Amino acid sequence: MPLMERQPDALARVYAESLFELAEARGGREALEETLGELEDILELAREDARFSEFLASRALGIESRGRSLKRILQGRCTDLTLRFILLLNKKDRIAHLPPIVAAFDEMVQEAFGRVEVDVYMASPISTGVLRTIRERFRAAIGKDAIVHPYADESMIGGMKLRIGDTLIDASIASQLRRLKDQLNDSGSERLRERVERIIEDASNG
Repeated sequence: MPLMERQPDALARVYAESLFELAEARGGREALEETLGELEDILELAREDARFSEFLASRALGIESRGRSLKRILQGRCTDLTLRFILLLNKKDRIAHLPPIVAAFDEMVQEAFGRVEVDVYMASPISTGVLRTIRERFRAAIGKDAIVHPYADESMIGGMKLRIGDTLIDASIASQLRRLKDQLNDSGSERLRERVERIIEDASNG
């Protein structure tokens, strides 16, 4: 089976913290950025190449055999620190845990540089102007630069969803409708019924 994209867990954070300390000691900000870029390149290769992904995740392969192959594949294509870290994960039989480890490392790097990564979901492709507004509002609200990753989610009716780390902020139309429906079931308010009708009408016209 291929590598699984997962949110960082306690184990991922332990490995990420160790790597962060090593990279920072090796070359400060530049080394942190370089190491993160190399790890993301490795994950991107796994996403694009199913055979490489299965090679990393498979428990059928021997650790020593995979270690030799990883060394041949990566040597000269990344720094010694990144190579040694990947080989360590393989030796500890944790190479399949690479996606959440990289995600945890990414969070630590962005936090150290005063940045926050935000996944933004809307029903249609997000314009440059909307992205700029999101960045400006994050900067004003929390004093950090937002690295915004836009995604179009055709299953959404409208509105917006934001994911910041493990936190999901759901401001989508569907979410608003669910909340209003719950309120309607509780109170039966005519005013709330009118709000639902307006939201549905706006969504249909949009």
